[in-house]
Amino acid sequence: MKATHWISAAIIGLTLLPMRGLAQTFVDLGTASSFGVLAGTVVANTGATVINGDLGASPGATVSGFPPGVVNGTLYIGNTTLAAQAQADLAVAYGQAAGQAATQSGVTTLANTTLLPGVYNSAAALGISGTLTLDGNGAVNPVFVFQMGSTLTTGVSSQILLIGGATAENIFWQVGSSATLGTSSVFAGNILANASITATTGVTIDGRLLAMNGSITLDTNTITVPAAAIPESADISLLIAGAIGLGMGGRRIYRRHARLRA
Repeated sequence: MKATHWISAAIIGLTLLPMRGLAQTFVDLGTASSFGVLAGTVVANTGATVINGDLGASPGATVSGFPPGVVNGTLYIGNTTLAAQAQADLAVAYGQAAGQAATQSGVTTLANTTLLPGVYNSAAALGISGTLTLDGNGAVNPVFVFQMGSTLTTGVSSQILLIGGATAENIFWQVGSSATLGTSSVFAGNILANASITATTGVTIDGRLLAMNGSITLDTNTITVPAAAIPESADISLLIAGAIGLGMGGRRIYRRHARLRA
């Protein structure tokens, strides 16, 4: 086989590689991505909560407990243009997460276990206890989507550990009703709840608390909006561009050697 044919085959292989077996996809939060906390009705805080990101409520207009809570971002209260748009984008994102095909169904409890990127589905409630390890397995921007028909509950002092390139930005918890995070637990990812979210005393969240129709209750929590990730489509485009560049360079080398042999 000629060198140019080998290069073309390599380009095709590199282009198709990241698409094989791709089940879960990044959920675009749109304008909701800047919010550490976004409620549909009320945000009520107790204690020295710190939100590293925006705080908003729409169409609700009630936020209490700031101070003593601190918002290292912007407050959007009531049906402001941005808060209303963020809620609209959240509804779209919720549908994107809920509509993805499950790679594993029948998940009810995640206790001291390790999961690889995928879509995990529970027809009803989902609980987390002990340590849940999410392993990105060295993939570029690995995505985890958790779907539950009703509630999400995390145990006291439970934690989510990220390894192998997994990031909080690419973890999505689509909650059919409400979520409750247990005392002193460590949570990672973006909660997209149909109803309400409660973070009990001392919970640390690397991610976002986003409630479409209900309230968000906080108590001496730390919530940090994670750094933005490159969408998968951009990853693939970059890979294709790199492969094309490699192919063009290879062709130039091949032609140069051909001229020298002539």
